[in-house]
Amino acid sequence: MGVRKLKPITPGQRHKIASDFSNITKSTPEKSLLAKKNRNGGRNSQGKMTIRNVGGGHKKKYRIIDFKRDKFGIPATVKAIEYDPNRTARIALLFYADGEKRYIIAPEGLKVGMKVNSGAGVAPEIGNTLYLSDIPLGTVIHNIELKPGRGAAIARSAGSYAQLNARDGKYAIVKMPSGETRMILTSCLATIGSVSNSEHMLIVSGKAGRSRWKGRRPRVRGVVMNPVDHPMGGGEGRSSGGHPRSRNGMPAKGFKTRSKKKYSSRYIIEKSKK
Repeated sequence: MGVRKLKPITPGQRHKIASDFSNITKSTPEKSLLAKKNRNGGRNSQGKMTIRNVGGGHKKKYRIIDFKRDKFGIPATVKAIEYDPNRTARIALLFYADGEKRYIIAPEGLKVGMKVNSGAGVAPEIGNTLYLSDIPLGTVIHNIELKPGRGAAIARSAGSYAQLNARDGKYAIVKMPSGETRMILTSCLATIGSVSNSEHMLIVSGKAGRSRWKGRRPRVRGVVMNPVDHPMGGGEGRSSGGHPRSRNGMPAKGFKTRSKKKYSSRYIIEKSKK
């Protein structure tokens, strides 16, 4: 998996860096694992805009991803690595021994023909899902549950991963993708390896039109608005807008928005260094 730089034969291609899709083995999705995906363009049931900068975009079908990996003890074969328009990572199509088909988020290094499994007593190999109590310390993991049985919630985007550092009683100590260290119950599941498509961060769209294809409308900076529209607006010429803050007046760039009474703070050992 890599990226490719296009020749500057048009203005939109001059700075464009695109994925080479070299690891994609199947171009059409599995029909039985597709679902309808509706769009509302940022409007509510009355047709009023409630979210700005949203609208348009190419039509998509949702791929139903198995985040729970609850088919314990039943081996599955990787039949294809596919592109998913709804996420940054690649997805893998699994054929289970009992005939069922499921999509999972493809970890880095997963190839067609490989076998994956989940549950207690499974070998800690790429693509296998185990309880945090069974994973060797120091292992790189992704698709981590925060609550047992609820499904993966952490480290699901392209190139992301966490690391299992230690275990203390019924808790495992995990270093998160953000750099934060926190405790998670050892009865939660996690998948071995890091998420595929780690080069996604290198992609450059090249033109504004690609944002429109993704359903993103133009976003106007607050500094260039009028005072009635934004706290940072107004002034003569190119004057800066004062203290950085959001449209609603919430301070930005360093202002901490996390609640001091948040219930999960007791599980955080070391906060993010950002």
